[in-house]
Amino acid sequence: MQDAIVVENLGKSFKRYQGNKPRTIMEAVLSGLRGLNAVDRFWALRNINFTVSPGEMLGIIGHNGAGKSTLLQIIGGIGYPDEGKVKIKGRIGALLDLGASFSPDLTGRENVFVAGVVAGLSRQEVAKRLDAIVEFAELAKFIDNPVRTYSTGMQMRLAFSVAVHTQPDIMLVDEFLSVGDLAFQAKCLKRIQELKASGCAIILISHNAEQVEQLCDKALWLRQGKMLAYGEPKLVTSQFVNEMQLQTLERTPKKPSQTNVSGVELRMNENRFGSLEVEITDVHLVPDKEINSGDSLSIIIEYLSHDNIDEPIVSISITYNNQKCLDINTADMEISLPTIKGKGQIKLDIDRLDLSSGEYLLDIGIYKNNWAYIYDYHSQAYSLKVRSSRINKGILNPPMHWEFIHQNNYSHANNFYEDKLNTCKSANIKEN
Repeated sequence: MQDAIVVENLGKSFKRYQGNKPRTIMEAVLSGLRGLNAVDRFWALRNINFTVSPGEMLGIIGHNGAGKSTLLQIIGGIGYPDEGKVKIKGRIGALLDLGASFSPDLTGRENVFVAGVVAGLSRQEVAKRLDAIVEFAELAKFIDNPVRTYSTGMQMRLAFSVAVHTQPDIMLVDEFLSVGDLAFQAKCLKRIQELKASGCAIILISHNAEQVEQLCDKALWLRQGKMLAYGEPKLVTSQFVNEMQLQTLERTPKKPSQTNVSGVELRMNENRFGSLEVEITDVHLVPDKEINSGDSLSIIIEYLSHDNIDEPIVSISITYNNQKCLDINTADMEISLPTIKGKGQIKLDIDRLDLSSGEYLLDIGIYKNNWAYIYDYHSQAYSLKVRSSRINKGILNPPMHWEFIHQNNYSHANNFYEDKLNTCKSANIKEN
């Protein structure tokens, strides 16, 4: 079978300028045209080699600045290599920046047609798939409104839906599971798996080593533009995780356990890790540590920073029996925190948490801006109880209802099943 993607000895370099380079023509003239020339060049990528076959998924992991996005852009045809080459067989459906290409003044429907045509479909083909695209994005009520009235999440859902309905031969994905709520993320994952099963070659960029291990057939670890490991996902991701853990453990001070304001005991190298350049001093769950399924939840992180910390990354995950139900961070959501120092709060508002009843645990972490190591990480130190009257064996508990459509023209063979179905009216079933 011929490979869908072949990358051979790929290299990409960029010019590096002085920090005081003039940014406007006026500044350049006033400075006597000084600082316009590049100081040197640096390699963002060098000696990159890999292949992706049809129906195969490659996961690319690495810290910020490793060259992951640059690599994806070159494969997608947005940039060009300075060394080596990229061979592509098939049509590419790229998710490099969800929603970035939408025109804010056009309606959602109009943007679907534009995006579909840009992706290589004819207008007639887009029209045939329009209903499926809108239904998948769950935007039927808003599809004829201008996109400028959409929330960021709505735009991302629509962009994802367009991309996965163009039937691409190759999909370039940048953190697709950060799209929307838990239920929509599960639907995105299912759609990606369907594309893979149909023979689509997929490259996934992710900071989540566990996600790469579970979803991908091969993994590639980049650091500062160089390949450190390539091959079986479990082996590659374990090396990646071990490096960050080693960096963190080397910086974790030996301190006695302490109890925070909420009464949680934190023990270094047991349920707490990090350099403590930034300390998580307390975590509050609002309105309470016990909520009903479908309620909103705010997670408030109080911190103390001893020095200026530039653009830290904050992560929050919710687990049940060691299974992650929610795993998010500010970097994947493209939220850049300002430089912090002293005391402050970071707040995450979850509009509704559709989880089944049970006891959940929270992991809270603050990382260095390139994911190199952890400033402070509290492992399963905070509990959340979710109540629900509905019996559900799974983790998700989204709003739902059953419908029973009574038909008068049942055949004799169906009369038995009609009697059985009529007994279900008491089980929250709506009859039309």
